[in-house]
Amino acid sequence: MQETLDIRMDDKVLLAVSGGRDSMLMTHLFLATGYSCVIAHCNFHLREVDADLDEQLVREFAAQYKVPFFVRHFQTNDYAEQYSISTQMAARELRYAWFEELRTQQDAQWISVAQHQDDHIETVLLNLTRGTGLQGLQGILPKRGKIIRPLLFLSSEEITACVQEWQIPFRDDQSNFSTKYARNKVRLEIIPKFREITSEFDDIMCENIAHFQEAYDLLQSFVLPIREELFVPERGLIHIKKSKLETYFHRLPLLFELFKPYGFSKNVLADLQMHWNGEPGKLFRSPQYELLLDRDDIWLKAQEEEQQPCGAIEIQADTSVFSFVDKLFEVAIEEDTLIQRSENVLQVDFEKLQFPLTLRFWEERDYFYPIGMGGKRKKVSDYFIQQKIGRYKKKTIPILINGNGDIVWIVDYRADNRYRITKSTKKVFTLVCK
Repeated sequence: MQETLDIRMDDKVLLAVSGGRDSMLMTHLFLATGYSCVIAHCNFHLREVDADLDEQLVREFAAQYKVPFFVRHFQTNDYAEQYSISTQMAARELRYAWFEELRTQQDAQWISVAQHQDDHIETVLLNLTRGTGLQGLQGILPKRGKIIRPLLFLSSEEITACVQEWQIPFRDDQSNFSTKYARNKVRLEIIPKFREITSEFDDIMCENIAHFQEAYDLLQSFVLPIREELFVPERGLIHIKKSKLETYFHRLPLLFELFKPYGFSKNVLADLQMHWNGEPGKLFRSPQYELLLDRDDIWLKAQEEEQQPCGAIEIQADTSVFSFVDKLFEVAIEEDTLIQRSENVLQVDFEKLQFPLTLRFWEERDYFYPIGMGGKRKKVSDYFIQQKIGRYKKKTIPILINGNGDIVWIVDYRADNRYRITKSTKKVFTLVCK
């Protein structure tokens, strides 16, 4: 187990133990090899007295070997009804959330689950019916995040033989023999038909799955560097330059792989292709993200995030350094009136300022008198349009406000004409954005 999964002997492992032969064998192997373990058991209250007998077996086994034992009782049917999901999916979500919570509490490095080779093959066949593509044909990975599956090399028959030879106690879950569930139908009805065609079906499937995994890894070795170059994190958003993406834009399968972590379907991405040169501002959505097609850019944003960052800070006359979101600012008050021409540097007449100043984000009603534009009043929203600043980006641009409510500076873009340095200026307020 250690060589396959690269876990160390001094690692603590949380064992997910149902009481079935698979998880009981896994527990026996970990304890026999000397790992530090804790046992976690879920009682989903789906099988009446049988569920309580499963819990009793695991509890007694843990006590016999003096292993810390934890149990969590779930009202699984209520959870499934509340979130309109299947009972199996509800049980999966509940157990893995609790396993991770308990792993952290117990300072364990791994969560070990007793899925085996038959589960591996069943998963691939099920995924063929779900349209998961090449990724789903990888089956069950031996390690994903903090979850390890050390029994994937064993078949169900081999597990049964080991349990019998070593006289390991276990309980059968009778629901595993019901074809009401899709996985059981594959296990009990479909796979036996394949084995009738060839007795080597399991070995052939494992070889195929290994080929699928290699093909997927090869594809990712090509896609990942492209995604890392194009998808640039920027103030809570993902920024993509259209000019860079255009190289790959017409190849829908590649486009799909690039956007796969964000959940966009091929149909949505085909719609993106159709509107590539259309009016800017069109939105495309996946279950978790929305994509804004702007003039020269594409912006990705998680749907649960706020449309506009919130918060504001005050700046006193004696403030020297402060930060706002992901920007660092330095303040200086000088008598040198030499003008530095840089977008990230503000220089204004100190005596015209009323402290405290405020730094916040743009609001719809904002207006200012931009330097270099004839001293005319302009709505900030119109200025953003003129500067081709996109819908998402404009909501992340800090704005410096004077104590009297006037805008002094749209950070990194334009200062207000009313606060410019003149011949009568004696002190200069300098604010540098880094």
